[in-house]
Amino acid sequence: MSFRNLMVIKALVCLAFGILLLAIPDKLLSIFGAELSDGGIFTAREYASSLFGNLFLCWFAKNAVESDARRAIIIALFVYDLIAFIMTTITVISDVLNPLAWSIVFVYLFFTLGFGYFLITPPVVKSI
Repeated sequence: MSFRNLMVIKALVCLAFGILLLAIPDKLLSIFGAELSDGGIFTAREYASSLFGNLFLCWFAKNAVESDARRAIIIALFVYDLIAFIMTTITVISDVLNPLAWSIVFVYLFFTLGFGYFLITPPVVKSI
């Protein structure tokens, strides 16, 4: 998969979940077995703002050429998705969310592996 495709897929996932978490966080998370208080709804909407930040970063950086800035973006998104993967896995294993939440774990795993791949793959040097 190309860097551009990974960034576009991440942008689309962030758009879908960002809109849902902003508009109907209680209904969305109830699908995964969570009940939200007013504080939980606030936190879910704050998380939606994070997703929108990721959306715009991914969309506007999707054509970034090999550079220090592109590497910084890859590192930031890798760390973001790795932490989210670990925390969501722990949450599902702890029965805070129902088994359907494994789908969220796999989404984070997909992006963790995707950005991890671009961290360990040496940059392609184009000859003149």
